[in-house]
Amino acid sequence: MKSIPPSDTRILDMDASALSLAIHEKHVSCREVMSATLDRIAVLNPHYNAIVSLQDADLLLAQADERDSQLAQGISMGWMHGMPQAIKDLSATAGIVTTHGSPLLRDSIPATDSLMVERMKQAGCIVIGKTNTPEFGLGSHTFNDVFGVTRNAYDATLSAGGSSGGGAVALALRLLPVADGSDFMGSLRNPAGWNNVFGFRPSQGRVPGWPNQDTWMSQLGTEGPMGRTVQDVAHLLDVQAGFDARSPLSISDGVRFNVPLDGFDGKDVRIAWLGDLSGYLPMEQGILDICEQGLARLQRLGCAVEPTALGTPPENVWQSWLVWRCALVASRLAPMLLKPKNRAFIKPEALWEYDQAASLTGTDFIRASVERTMFYRHLLSHFEQYDFLALPVSQVWPFDAEERWPKCISGVAMDTYHRWMEVVIYATFAGLPCISVPVGFNEKGLPMGMQLIGKPRGDLAVLQLAHAYEAVSQDLVQRRPETVY
Repeated sequence: MKSIPPSDTRILDMDASALSLAIHEKHVSCREVMSATLDRIAVLNPHYNAIVSLQDADLLLAQADERDSQLAQGISMGWMHGMPQAIKDLSATAGIVTTHGSPLLRDSIPATDSLMVERMKQAGCIVIGKTNTPEFGLGSHTFNDVFGVTRNAYDATLSAGGSSGGGAVALALRLLPVADGSDFMGSLRNPAGWNNVFGFRPSQGRVPGWPNQDTWMSQLGTEGPMGRTVQDVAHLLDVQAGFDARSPLSISDGVRFNVPLDGFDGKDVRIAWLGDLSGYLPMEQGILDICEQGLARLQRLGCAVEPTALGTPPENVWQSWLVWRCALVASRLAPMLLKPKNRAFIKPEALWEYDQAASLTGTDFIRASVERTMFYRHLLSHFEQYDFLALPVSQVWPFDAEERWPKCISGVAMDTYHRWMEVVIYATFAGLPCISVPVGFNEKGLPMGMQLIGKPRGDLAVLQLAHAYEAVSQDLVQRRPETVY
């Protein structure tokens, strides 16, 4: 059995903010950090499959040496100087294969970085490879025919969630100090909840995406940060966020997130607990109970928590969501399907989305867009009374990694491959900032998370609330996986 040297463990046990400080104060060298990271990946990754397309160790160590040389000259590139970073395999990385989990893109090597990757590189990170994702990022279970399945950090027989499953597992196993990801239907939140880390979906436009196939229609997915601490999440968000003219819907308010998050005062803070939407959402046993334990921690901070009805028919929201999702997914798949023979190399769930979109009319989409606007306005009425909304992050516990998706929840059949994740669509559809925070473990030792949703563009307020929650939840966030290797 391989072992991990104690010195490597000491380095990798630091949260990203502490690691950045240690690098800049020369308590550890960038080479030491890179060496420790590669050693741990060699031991654990074969069993969990979080990181894919790992780059040559000698080249990575040479880049670490360059970062050390810069520091010796008094030059720092930024907060991520010398940090190893693996990029979610949906984001373009210059010179490194970007497969989107698809056999059709197995050998695709972009010539340029995506905007998010470009910003992280400018902040000093060293890209060591990619993190695994489902094919085209579709489905909240990380598996594909290119790299296989990514396994849950707390039970390697179970799903890691998705689509940022590789990033969440890499974080939980201390293979990365922070992780980037993207979120279309809970893809930063669900895997964070299932791996006991923090995953933040920023306000729509906070982290601009580029390049985009359709700048104006890219309104459901967004990239964002994950971390083992909320402060780390905030630091990475600060690197990723900011207006870019090529993304005209991006936010230009100039808010910074690399600030201390302390000082939250729960007095007069009201949180609406939406639960299972008055019985509408089927939930596996124990999820609501464990989320309510998390709500009790918020109450200890002084927050008032009130069970609240959604107040609008959730089935209408779901049907409108399906129209938007099918249309946007189909537009992404369309270039692949210009060659009919490519259908044989695309998973059935993705083809279902594409085929569903074929019957959509312009009237269908306009109707769904009007419903989306009405839903957004309805949530604004909630925020006249409440400061935050709370929901579970998933309707099921982590399931068998060999399953494709849960077909049934508590006796209720799922009519689509993603219906079991319906609980995450509300923040997405309204473009609101939302973080998944750990809330506890069931009797099998499996973690669960809870969503805290903020007001429009209230990203900083959500992070401050989550940071205060983290402070009274150290018994949860410090619980490490019992790694198998």
